[in-house]
Order: sequence, then C-alpha cells, then structure tokens
Amino acid sequence: MILAAAYDMYGTVVAQVGNPTPEAPPLADKILQFVRFFTWFILLGGVVAIVYAGGRFAWEKWSGGGLQSPKMVAGAMIGGVVATSAGTIMNAVINV
Repeated sequence: MILAAAYDMYGTVVAQVGNPTPEAPPLADKILQFVRFFTWFILLGGVVAIVYAGGRFAWEKWSGGGLQSPKMVAGAMIGGVVATSAGTIMNAVINV
C-alpha cells in the first residue's frame, strides 16, 4: 500500500514537471564568441607551426644537421586534429 502511494505520487510529480525546453544561459553569446576566437587562434597557431617546421626541415636538410623538424610537423598536425575535432568529441560524449 505504501509502495502504491509512493508510485502514484511519483507519477503525479513527473507529470507536472513535463519536458522543459533548453534555454541559453546569460552571456552565452559572448562565451561562444570567445570560443570562436580561441579556435581561430589555435588553428592559426597550427598553421604557423607547420610552416615553421617546414622551413626548419629545409634548413636542416641544407645544413646537414640532425632532423628534429619531422617531429615538429607531426606534433603540429596531431595537435590540429585534436583541436578541430574537440567539438565533435564533446558532442559525442555529452549527447550519449
């Protein structure tokens, strides 16, 4: 009898809550603008890193030194993949 009353009360409370619609928090547009700027700077940094590593690779080949720049190119490319796929990864984790 107690379980039936608790179940009935639970059904009544859930029916009153309904399905709320999502609403953006205050200043969400400013936060999203900051995220877009940050993403742009990350991508710009990745392009600069790849160009720098390419120039260093050419210099190392020309001067006959040890080749450290292929690691820099690989690191910049992996960083770019992670930076550009961060949004997709977070959507996959959050929307499970």
